[in-house]
Amino acid sequence: MTVVEPDDDALGTPEERNRILKDRARLLAHIPPARSDRNEIEVIAFTLARETYAVELKYVREVYPLRDLTPIPCTPSFLMGIINIRGEMCAVVDLKRLLDLPESGLNNATRAVILQDGAMELGIIADVVLGGHAVNVRDIAPPPATLSGVKSQFLRGITPERLMILNADSILRHPQMVVNKQVEADV
Repeated sequence: MTVVEPDDDALGTPEERNRILKDRARLLAHIPPARSDRNEIEVIAFTLARETYAVELKYVREVYPLRDLTPIPCTPSFLMGIINIRGEMCAVVDLKRLLDLPESGLNNATRAVILQDGAMELGIIADVVLGGHAVNVRDIAPPPATLSGVKSQFLRGITPERLMILNADSILRHPQMVVNKQVEADV
């Protein structure tokens, strides 16, 4: 097979070549329009105690490696401590303790999924982050009627694939997330 290289004259004038290259670059750089399917939500999935959970992506600021966790005395047991994210302190919550799930400890795969809604920001511990994907809202069944208390408040629903969608708004606004305890010092 012989490859024939076109000469410069076959490609046209320099102005014509520039126009062609600009048109190609514009086509390659074209960003497809965002999906307008209102029936889907983007979520980030992760595991907690061998179960798969997800939270809507609009509440996720970032996923951060859980390291240098500093415990805070006189706080509820579900508040694991704080981490420093580029100079900002962020509280980290262990949902397993709030949802009565078995504890598995921290390892190198443990991440903090940082949730925010404008007024509140906190991290939730994820054993392993699985990644993001779209979920059809029509596929989300309501939480089982057998759930009560915090469990039912924090769970938006379950998909047929057994992906438990958390209610991030409820988590961020739950009164237990605001710690305002005064401790008297012994003098």
